[in-house]
Amino acid sequence: MMTEVESAHETHGSFVSKATGHPLPPPDHGTPVIALFNSFRQPQNLQPVPAIPPKLGKWDQSAPAQVHTNVFTEVLRKDQQDVTKILETPSQDVANNVPNSAALTNTNLVPYVILHLAALSGDWDIARNFLQSKPQAVRAKITKGSETALHIAAGAKRTIFVEELVKWMTSNDLELKNDVGNTALHFAAVSGIKRIAEVMVDKNPTLPQIRGIKDLTPLHMATLLGHREIVWYLYDKTILMDRDHMGLLISAITADLYDVALDIIQKNPQIAFARDENGETPLHVMARKPLACYSGSQLGFWQRCKGSLLPHTKAPYGKKLMYMQATQLVKQLWEKILTLNSDSAISDLIRTPSSLLFTAAELGNIDFLIILLRSYPGLIWHVDEQNRSIFHTAVIHRQEKVFNLIYELGGLKELIVSYKDNNNNNMLHLAAKLAPVIRLNDDTGAALKLRRELLWFKEVEKIVQPLYKEMRNSIGKTPQILFTEEHKELLREGEVWMKGTASSCMVVATLIATVMFAAFSTVPGGNNNDTGIPIFLQSRAFIVFAISDAVSLISSAASILSFLSVLMSRYAEGDFLHSLPNRLIVGLATLFISITAMMITFVATVFIVLGSEFHGIKVPIALVAGVPVGFYALLQFPLLADMINHAYISRVSFRPCNHLLH
Repeated sequence: MMTEVESAHETHGSFVSKATGHPLPPPDHGTPVIALFNSFRQPQNLQPVPAIPPKLGKWDQSAPAQVHTNVFTEVLRKDQQDVTKILETPSQDVANNVPNSAALTNTNLVPYVILHLAALSGDWDIARNFLQSKPQAVRAKITKGSETALHIAAGAKRTIFVEELVKWMTSNDLELKNDVGNTALHFAAVSGIKRIAEVMVDKNPTLPQIRGIKDLTPLHMATLLGHREIVWYLYDKTILMDRDHMGLLISAITADLYDVALDIIQKNPQIAFARDENGETPLHVMARKPLACYSGSQLGFWQRCKGSLLPHTKAPYGKKLMYMQATQLVKQLWEKILTLNSDSAISDLIRTPSSLLFTAAELGNIDFLIILLRSYPGLIWHVDEQNRSIFHTAVIHRQEKVFNLIYELGGLKELIVSYKDNNNNNMLHLAAKLAPVIRLNDDTGAALKLRRELLWFKEVEKIVQPLYKEMRNSIGKTPQILFTEEHKELLREGEVWMKGTASSCMVVATLIATVMFAAFSTVPGGNNNDTGIPIFLQSRAFIVFAISDAVSLISSAASILSFLSVLMSRYAEGDFLHSLPNRLIVGLATLFISITAMMITFVATVFIVLGSEFHGIKVPIALVAGVPVGFYALLQFPLLADMINHAYISRVSFRPCNHLLH
């Protein structure tokens, strides 16, 4: 059983964990960073009182990323008095108050609970009062992980607290390590706050050289997490050994710190041939980093529009700068590799442990491939272990930009297209296979996914020899038979998706047509009993009413017919290429027009009925009438835009771009 003290301190441990808010490391940055964060251990099994976060005083200001807690300092000081009172209570009394009490896990941590909480919250006033009574606590290990108050404050991004605490410490105190061997500067590197690192290094310039877990320097820790500002600061302060450069370069590339990577390459050009623990060179790592995502060519439709409307915003500039740096890094690495004595040496380097050409082709890293092919055109003839070229790989993984390079080869493309893999599959067989899930998910709905697959099959069919269209692979299947079998389930899902979408939209279109027909039959204001002519015929609002009502009725009728034709289709494979998408586009577009015209009709009716008065009512009603139109556009326009993109824009996806020549 736990004593009351144990129980109370456990509550503080819970508060500490929530208040600190340490950022978790990216999952692909490896064990070193995870182990560093695991070293943020909180004291457990101690509960002086229910935890009350402290108020932030004048000493609590920190970097912008610092998390503040707004609670009154007086409450915390009362909390401290309660803690002290409980800590001074005889253990027998505590045991009597809490049934089934157990022994304290670590009695040495109990006196430092107040300092621990102050370091977490950044309350220097409380910490200063505590240190005045116990000066030795400045270097005490106050957690189960053997962290000092400086470790805790640095990890919690408490800049002002660190500045004041360092004044109480000697340079040797700053070198204290926790259980896993990390100093407070390692914690500062992970936090990413440059000012915290500056305060420590100014006090002890040798701190950047001290290695922590996995023999990593603070510089390496900051690089793993991509904290550019503190990386550049520590980069100038750290004396690196030869074995450090490769690990630092790979970490910089992984974290997109290409400016740092360029500096490392320029100072150590021979590192282009070095390999990491996985046997990969820096160029292998760059092959997995599609440069197009930094240039903006892989942005979505709305993102590209935003970039064109706001060309001078900071984000696009940062992306362009990163793209330029990444491109320059690839060029420098490749130029260095081309200095090797023979083609076989170059081939061995780029093929081991895996071929970086095919990695780049699989991921669609078109800019990377262009850089390599421009200076070494012979790479287009390279094949993998299954006798597939980079163009075959592009077909398998549906990478249009990489595949388009084949159009720039002229007559040579006939030779590459003739390659067959170990299973006697030609390029059309590979196009007939179902695309990887990650590529299928780029499209909305099963019907558009199937259409994308059909586009690929038809495009490859155009460039293969006629004989290859009927060629059988090792299991006796032609490309067309293979396509039908591979896409049987997708065809069924596409039919269900098309019918469901058409049925739902047709119900709405039918309702609109019914309402609009009824509205025109009973015009607002009524008719003249003698002539039968509408009373408000000469009103401008009535003209708007008549036109919008007619437009809504006609467009909704067109929408009904369009969706009806979708429902009555035979749903063959070829129908998904042009016929069905075009019909659905017409139906969605006319439905949107009918909804918009219906709301205009409603507004015109309001103006007719209310006459020339009640302006305070008519204007708000007119504004609110636009809400359904906007809501429909918000929900359905992305689908319509995607279908238009598929039906018309994607037709020019397969075309030569002259990347290799310009």
